[in-house]
Amino acid sequence: MNTASAPTTDEASLSARETAKALGAYVRPHRWAVALGLLCALVGAAGGLLQPLATKALVDRLASGGTITGILIALTTLVLLGTAVEAFGTYVLERTAESVVLAARRTLVGRLLRLRLAEWERIPPGDLMSRVTSDTTLLRAVSTQAVVSAATGAVAFVAAVVMMAYLDVVLLGVTLGVVVLVGGAVALVMPRIARATERSQAAVGEISVGLERALGAFRTVKASGAEERETARVEAAARRAWRHGVKSAKWEAVAGSADELAVQLAFLAVLAVGGARVASGEIPVSTLIAFLLYLFYLIEPVSRLIDAVSSFQEGAAAISRIAHVERLPAEPTDRHKSVLPGRGRGVPGPASVRFEDVSFRYRAGLPYVHRQASFEVPGTGMTAFVGPSGAGKSTVFALIERFHEATGGRVLVDGKDVREWSLPELRAAIGYVEQDAPVLAGTLRENLVLAAPGATDEDIRGVLTRTKLDTLVGRLPHGLDTPVGHRGSKLSGGERQRVAIARALLRRPRLLLLDEATSQLDAVNELTLRDVITDVARETTVLVVAHRLSTVTGADRIVVMDAGRVRAVGTHEELMDQDRLYAQLAAGQLLAPVAGHGVAHSAPSGIRNRTR
Repeated sequence: MNTASAPTTDEASLSARETAKALGAYVRPHRWAVALGLLCALVGAAGGLLQPLATKALVDRLASGGTITGILIALTTLVLLGTAVEAFGTYVLERTAESVVLAARRTLVGRLLRLRLAEWERIPPGDLMSRVTSDTTLLRAVSTQAVVSAATGAVAFVAAVVMMAYLDVVLLGVTLGVVVLVGGAVALVMPRIARATERSQAAVGEISVGLERALGAFRTVKASGAEERETARVEAAARRAWRHGVKSAKWEAVAGSADELAVQLAFLAVLAVGGARVASGEIPVSTLIAFLLYLFYLIEPVSRLIDAVSSFQEGAAAISRIAHVERLPAEPTDRHKSVLPGRGRGVPGPASVRFEDVSFRYRAGLPYVHRQASFEVPGTGMTAFVGPSGAGKSTVFALIERFHEATGGRVLVDGKDVREWSLPELRAAIGYVEQDAPVLAGTLRENLVLAAPGATDEDIRGVLTRTKLDTLVGRLPHGLDTPVGHRGSKLSGGERQRVAIARALLRRPRLLLLDEATSQLDAVNELTLRDVITDVARETTVLVVAHRLSTVTGADRIVVMDAGRVRAVGTHEELMDQDRLYAQLAAGQLLAPVAGHGVAHSAPSGIRNRTR
C-alpha cells in the first residue's frame, strides 16, 4: 500500500540559539504584558516562600507557649493574596499567548499568499496550511507560559535554596546532590521530546496534504472507487502522528515525574540526615520542619522549570517549521502604492508585449521550456498562441505576469522590462483567465469583483450581459449573492469559465490573457464569447492560448510555438501556406485533410493541453 510521504520542503531544524531568537521576535511586541504576568507569578511565589518561615515561627511560638492567632491570620492573608495575584497573572499570560498566535498567523497567511509560484508548486498546500493551524497552536504555550514558567521557576528555586541555606547548609548539600543527579537524567530526555514532536508535527502536515489531495478531486475519487485507498493514505499519516505523539508523551511523562522523584528522594535523605542532627541537638525540630516544607515547596519551581524546557522543546519544532515558511522566497510588496486595476489608473490605450530571446526553465537541472523565444505584439487586436503540448504556450503568460522570472532574455510590456515594473502596477494592467478557470468559495458577486473591488452594480450588470451570465443570475435563488460552493462546485464547467472571463473583463484591463478560456463552453456560448473577445480586442491587447480552430482563424496574428521556440508568426491564411506544423495542427482540429497542403492524416491536437 502506498502512503503519503513526508513533504519534501528541504528544511533543517533551527539551533537552540536560532529558536530562542525567533521566539524572542514573537514575544518582543508583548514584552510588557509578559513582564506583568511574570511579576504576578513572582508575587505568588513570594507568598509560598514565606509560608515555611511562618510555620517555623508558629512551631517556635507553640513551644514557648505564646499565642498563634496573628501568625494564622498572616498565613491566611498570604495564601489568599498570592492566589488572587497568580490568577490575574495567568489571565494576562493566556491573553498575551492568544495575541502572539494571532500575530504569527497573520504574518504566515500574508507570507503564504505572497510566495513565489515556484515555491507554492514545490510544497504541498496542505503542509503549508498546517503551519498556520497546528504549528501556531504549539507556539501558544511556549511563547508566554514557558517563558514565565522558566523565569519564575528559576527565581523561586534560587530563593528557596537561599532560604534553605539560611536554615541549614548541610541539609541543603544533601538536597542539591539528589536534585543534580535527577536533573542530569532529565537533560538526556529533553532532546527526545523535541525530535518526537517535530516528527509528529510533520505527520500532521501529511494529514493535511492527504485531505487536500482527496477533497480537491472529490468527484474523481468517488468515481474511481478510491475512497478506501485515500482513507488509508490519510490514516497512515494519522498513525505516524499518533506514534510520534505517544513517544513524545512518554518522554514528557518521564520528565514530568522527575521533579516529584527528586523531592521524594531528597525528602528521605534529609529526613535521615536531619533526624540525626535534631537528635544530636545541632538543629531544633522547627528548623527541620521548615526545611522539609521548603523541600516540598521546591516541587513547584522544579516542575515549572521542567515544564518550561519541555514546552520549549515542543515549541522548537513548531518555530522551526514556521521560520522555514518565513524564509521562503516571496514576491516583493509595495505597501505605499495603491494601484487601481485596468483603465482606472488613467493609462491610455492597450499594452504592447515583446519577448526578446527569452529562455526559461523552472529549476536548475530541468529542461528548458523556452529557448530564445522572440515575438512582438504591438497592441490591440488578438494574438493566438498555438503549438503541440509542451511547446511553452501557457508559460508565456506566466512570464508576463511575473509568476516566474525569465532565465535569459527579456520580457517587455509597453517597452519596459517586467522586472522593472512594480508588481501591483504590472498586474493591475492585466486581466488573466487561467486554463482551469478557478472559482473561489463564496458568492457569485464576490467572485466577480475579486479583481475589481471598486466595480459598481452597473459595471457588473454590463459584464453579465456580455458574457451571457444574466440568465444564470436570474435562475439563482439569491441572484448575485448566491454561494457558488467550494471551488464553484454548484456551477457547470462552462459557467465557471464564463465567470472567470467576466471577472477579467470587469477589471477593464489593458492586456487580456486567455489560457484556453472557452474550452468547456458549448458551441453557442463559445460563439458568443468569441464575439465578446473580438469586440474587446478593438481596444485591448488580447493574447489567447487557443485549442479551437475557430478561435485561431479569427486572430489578427498567430504565434506558432514548438519545443520552446517561436517557429512562425502570421495570419491563418499565411501560416497554412508557409508552415507545415500549423497546417498539421489545423488538420487535426478539423479531423480532415487540408486541401492543397499534402496533410493526409490527423495530427495531434496538442493545442488543447496545458503547457508548462
